Amino acid sequence: MSTLLRRPKTLAVLVVAGVVFIVSLAGGALGNEFGGGFLASPIAHIQLPAESITSGSLFADFQITNTMVTTWLAILFLVVISVLATRRLKDVPTGLQNVVEIVIEGFLNLAESVAGPGRARKFFPLIMTIFLFIVTANWMGILPGFGTIGRIEPAEEVVHHLEESGDEVDLADVRLQLFDGDGSFAVVAFGSVDDEITALEVEEHGVKEGQQAGLLVPFLRSANTDVNMTLAIALVAMTMIHFWGFSTLGFFGHMGKFVNFKQGPIGLFVGLLEAISEVARVISFTFRLFGNMFAGEVLLVAMAFLLPLIGIIPFLGLELFVGVIQAFIFSMLTLVFATMATVSHGAEEH
Repeated sequence: MSTLLRRPKTLAVLVVAGVVFIVSLAGGALGNEFGGGFLASPIAHIQLPAESITSGSLFADFQITNTMVTTWLAILFLVVISVLATRRLKDVPTGLQNVVEIVIEGFLNLAESVAGPGRARKFFPLIMTIFLFIVTANWMGILPGFGTIGRIEPAEEVVHHLEESGDEVDLADVRLQLFDGDGSFAVVAFGSVDDEITALEVEEHGVKEGQQAGLLVPFLRSANTDVNMTLAIALVAMTMIHFWGFSTLGFFGHMGKFVNFKQGPIGLFVGLLEAISEVARVISFTFRLFGNMFAGEVLLVAMAFLLPLIGIIPFLGLELFVGVIQAFIFSMLTLVFATMATVSHGAEEH
């Protein structure tokens, strides 16, 4: 204690951290049980499919989902960064150009160490694009506004969607949020943790004047928490891998890895295993990225519900780390598989 008194700055930091922790604990869902909860809000509705930000289809069955919006924003961000970094190129780079060149050169050197100079430059545009897009989309998911700003899905629409799933719906188990006003736009407010009601109560008693019951459909959701997005990236990666295999080894040279009659039954069996592994790679690509990012989003929602402010900070750092690691793993595995696809089975014998 005497040591801390001789270090007033350290003591001040500890006091501030303790006060913030106490305020966070009292203002969260845990503190709500003891009369607090002034920072807490109802836990967000979590579902696997991406939500449509429009109440109906734009045309035919086409709908704009929140993960589509985030995907477009990630692409726009990368385009803007590219334009700003290259509009005034200098022999001695400075500022943003210098940062971009460091990232690209470092990744190119890594790719050359894996695939060799020739093949690395062929694979590099796709590998770098995958890495930059995934890490951008992952990091955008922790920005303010993701999951907290959106449109209100009315109670009738919520119940209708549940009935469409084919399961028997118990209105007493369908929990809805209460929103002030009669518009379709909503923002999750602090201190609204108790603003919940069941669909049965809405049907029997209705809601107060000036309020409406429903669920918040966020306008923004991390793109890689949608399995369709991760599957699309996986399919693009594997399609290009086989394209490079065919273009390098020829049709029969690349297909010989999967259909091999020259080595008898053993060759056929090995080829079958190779074909199965190609399908397994698509599945692995898809669900590794999707699972990590979706689980991270659920973790952030839970921590923001239980311990707002300070409780979510360590997990934000964890999400930043996981976001870049997942992007790196996806891109490097694509590079390794592409390198393997452009090497014939007989190459090891020479």
